[in-house]
Amino acid sequence: MANNDQWQSRIGFVLACIGSAVGLGNIWRFSYMTYENGGGAFLIPYFVALLTAGIPIMLLEFGVGHKFNSTSVGAFAKINKKWEALGWWPQLASFGLMSYYMVILAWALSYVGYAFTGAWGGDPNAFFFGNYLQLSSGFWDLQGFSMPVIISFVLIWIINYVITVQGVSAGIEKACKIFMPLLFALSIIIVIRGVTLPGAWEGINWYLAPNFTKIANAQVWVAAYGQIFFTLSVAFGVMIAYASYLPRKSDIVNNAFITCLANCGYSFFMGFGTFGIIGYMAKTQGVAFQDVITQSIGLAFVAYPKAIDLLPAANTLFGIMFFTALIFAGLSSSVSLIEALASGLIEKFDMPRKKAINTIAAVGFLIGLMYTTKAGLYIFDTVDQYVAKYIIIMVGLYECILIGWIYGSDKIRNYVNPLSDFAIGKWWDVCIKYITPVILGVSFVQLVYGDLVRPYGGYPWSGIIVFGWGSIAAVIIVGIVLASKPWKSDVLSRPVEEVQE
Repeated sequence: MANNDQWQSRIGFVLACIGSAVGLGNIWRFSYMTYENGGGAFLIPYFVALLTAGIPIMLLEFGVGHKFNSTSVGAFAKINKKWEALGWWPQLASFGLMSYYMVILAWALSYVGYAFTGAWGGDPNAFFFGNYLQLSSGFWDLQGFSMPVIISFVLIWIINYVITVQGVSAGIEKACKIFMPLLFALSIIIVIRGVTLPGAWEGINWYLAPNFTKIANAQVWVAAYGQIFFTLSVAFGVMIAYASYLPRKSDIVNNAFITCLANCGYSFFMGFGTFGIIGYMAKTQGVAFQDVITQSIGLAFVAYPKAIDLLPAANTLFGIMFFTALIFAGLSSSVSLIEALASGLIEKFDMPRKKAINTIAAVGFLIGLMYTTKAGLYIFDTVDQYVAKYIIIMVGLYECILIGWIYGSDKIRNYVNPLSDFAIGKWWDVCIKYITPVILGVSFVQLVYGDLVRPYGGYPWSGIIVFGWGSIAAVIIVGIVLASKPWKSDVLSRPVEEVQE
């Protein structure tokens, strides 16, 4: 690679990978998906998806990044120069996700401050959407910026810039060694508090008890596979880039299993705290368990503040800890999203790291400003639907097809096995070539059909076309343009055999 930076320790690499995977979605999206899809009924397909798609794709991306000693751009270009654009698409999707992810982090940062005073008052819903976001009537009703959001947005970008500009070992690795232990410590406290509240175990029973009628619902299985891809940070170019920074003698299989199991174990663990709190809220408010939460984003910024107010003691401390945990989880993911694209620019154009980070930060910040407007939530929700779902499924699908069928999944398996403490068998090839692509193909068709039959979120078609399909088109076009540019480094001229020793 043009960039010779490497992880200084295995624990640093593993923590960075877990940090990329463990993000805001583990704390609120997993719990909401479980809540929405029948509690324990969702957990069974979720863990099946982990074994048949999450771990196999993680092994694929670790293997490809390490074997070719390259990012997704260099790896796909080395296999076939015509595939280079396919390597840019996941990195550009990471950039698209990062542009609005920073805004969610900004919300969390603001709420750390609000937790000191309980500023959301008696109606957290009205405070979040009205006072804080100052939400307008629709897409094209921008009404300027929400100043509370934009101030935190600037601070979050500064933190991310300082970390990523220092590089892999001096910046990202050191930051994750701080963020992840603190996140886990805060999470343990949150879960203990959640499960010890009155009514908590009613919520936890709902969390764990499977409703077998729900398991027969195909939508629950599609949601489970979608959550696995979303939560593991696969198909975004992140894991391929991170694996390319590993020393040549590195245990690929163990690292992949540790990353996947730690990430999903964390989600499962946090579910106890969340469902304990939901059970407590249902008991305190005298409402049905299923009626406590109505939307995903509301779980973190509406339901949790309401729960904090209802706590019998230590309300302020719990609020500060919860939103601080959101920030730690988010920062470890946001730096990886920046690194995904930065690594590609550094690799192909032999670009100095500082220049690459400066470029990404400047463009990302300017794009991110539209999410800080009073119409920002509508735009964010639409871009998230089309970038984080459509593109992630598309990338996962063609990775399985290209590596599994055309390049040969056996080549990756035969490469990683001698490096690892335990070998993966042909079950992995079956997952990559058959199970995962079929599930992703079905998911993609259902997603497209659903969004064509009725506009996503009930939004106007003009907004969906511009911000939804427009985001997908931008990723594809920019990827093709970048792939057409000449290489300024010697990455492609080096035979793969050099990095297999």
